[in-house]
Amino acid sequence: QVQLVESGGGLVQAGGSLRLSCAASGSIFSVKAMGWYRQAPGKQRELVATITSGGSTNYADSVKGRFTISRDNAKNTVSLQMNSLKPEDTAVYYCNADVLPGYGFRFNDYWGQGTQVTVSS
Repeated sequence: QVQLVESGGGLVQAGGSLRLSCAASGSIFSVKAMGWYRQAPGKQRELVATITSGGSTNYADSVKGRFTISRDNAKNTVSLQMNSLKPEDTAVYYCNADVLPGYGFRFNDYWGQGTQVTVSS
């Protein structure tokens, strides 16, 4: 079984910073892309940032220059440093990973349970 566990959400004032972390655990043979998505009330889940095992990154236009994604391949962790936060960044943030389980034969998509980020104006 593979699990993704997020931490680091919370309440912050506009202009502040938060750091989200996610750890993948369980029977893992390999991890390809990892990323962060978010879902605001009444809206669809959207991509925030992704990072490949080689370190290539991709960001939503709305967070470019403010958010930084990073990962530790040895520990199967991914982090999201969020600076200059805005009220419109308020959402539940979900960790995502493309994982080949130790017991499997193909990569599967896994999601964390989500962590709330609230930015007050």
